[in-house]
Amino acid sequence: MDKYAIILAAGDGTRMKSKTSKVLHKICGKELVNHVIDIMKLSGLQEINVIVGKSKDDVIEKTKSRDVSYSIQEEQLGTGHAVLCAKNFIKDKNGSVAIFTGDAPLVTEETVVEMFNQHEKLKSSATVLTSIIDDAKGYGRIVRDGNGDEVLKIVEDKDCNAEEKLIQEINSGMYIFDIKDLLLALESLDNNNSQGEYYLTDVISIMKSENLKVRALVTHMDEIRGINSRVQLAEAEIILRERINLKHMENGVTFIDKDSTYIGTDVIIGRDTIIYPNNILEGKTIIGEDVILYQNNRISDSKINNNTSIESSVILESEIGKNTKVGPFAYIRPESQIGDNVKIGDFVEIKKSIIGSGTKVSHHTYIGDSKVGKNVNFGCGTVVVNYDGKNKHETIIEDDAFIGCNTNLISPVKVGENSYIAAGSTVTDDVPKNSLAVARSKQVNKLDWVIKKKK
Repeated sequence: MDKYAIILAAGDGTRMKSKTSKVLHKICGKELVNHVIDIMKLSGLQEINVIVGKSKDDVIEKTKSRDVSYSIQEEQLGTGHAVLCAKNFIKDKNGSVAIFTGDAPLVTEETVVEMFNQHEKLKSSATVLTSIIDDAKGYGRIVRDGNGDEVLKIVEDKDCNAEEKLIQEINSGMYIFDIKDLLLALESLDNNNSQGEYYLTDVISIMKSENLKVRALVTHMDEIRGINSRVQLAEAEIILRERINLKHMENGVTFIDKDSTYIGTDVIIGRDTIIYPNNILEGKTIIGEDVILYQNNRISDSKINNNTSIESSVILESEIGKNTKVGPFAYIRPESQIGDNVKIGDFVEIKKSIIGSGTKVSHHTYIGDSKVGKNVNFGCGTVVVNYDGKNKHETIIEDDAFIGCNTNLISPVKVGENSYIAAGSTVTDDVPKNSLAVARSKQVNKLDWVIKKKK
């Protein structure tokens, strides 16, 4: 069976009180709508169409990397109208289409797959995702037939009679439809209601009037939570973070305090890694095995290899080798590659540089736009002066070089293999292999100068 998805992402979400489109607010480091898109992709759907509206440019910009198509809803005239705006996406397709909302990021891959499996097995025209809760006030109710097998209709809370208000099964706003049956039902959809809008829920009643089969799949309430306010955004963050951390613990990761650890949905962590409090792991980060992440790290879109330890540091879009120590208080900026058995110490900043294995950069040093060899030693206070006010220049430091404390390397410059640079030097010329470079003024002692000054 061919499977497709339409994601409703045209609403602004006035209750968010934000200049940003509701579906672009983030939980666990990812936009709400991208959570939904990614779940659809993981569930094996062939094509995904996102319906965009007032903030279409922003939504398209944030989702275009995911290879989706778009339909535009110029006016927000209800969920049924939104699907009508995507009619061209499905009109020539066969199979089934999932229609999900871009502000409900907590649905799982397992539930989407189960919905499609049930939909196909029972040969349904529509499958509705529902949940059962104690207090259903404010939600649309699912009215089933006498056997409880089929859905007869969905009734909005304000339209419920006394008996319907007692129903505890609620509509999620997420569906799977047979495409041909959906297209036929959309032809009969109208806006003859107090709001003057086209409701997707009316499609269910239209299908039932044609004696088509409509079924429901019940899931946990957490999966169907929509995000309409900052409060609900925070609640969803807590739920998803708990899921993520639980998954990693089940895979062999130790958390000292899971409630103060913040991990994105796409992060990969190897077994026997230990994570201390206040770590933030973002984007496509990969953490190897037997890594120790001490407190207060932020690691984004980076790879940390096995047996490495990081403490109170920031690592962005870079790779750290095996058996390496970083921090505390190090800053590894994008496009840096740190080798194996390296020491990056306190108040060290690395920018767009390669640091060879066995090198020690212990403290108070800046290295930018550089290629550093193996087993190099940087003394405290070394600065690679890579920027002349207009352009960035490269510095090359070859294997086994020793850089004395408080050295300035004025790029572009090359420090040869096994060479030494005396402490306090400002190096402007290349240093040959096996050489000592001394680039500082000769010391002059003026005897009794202080006594004369006081007089």
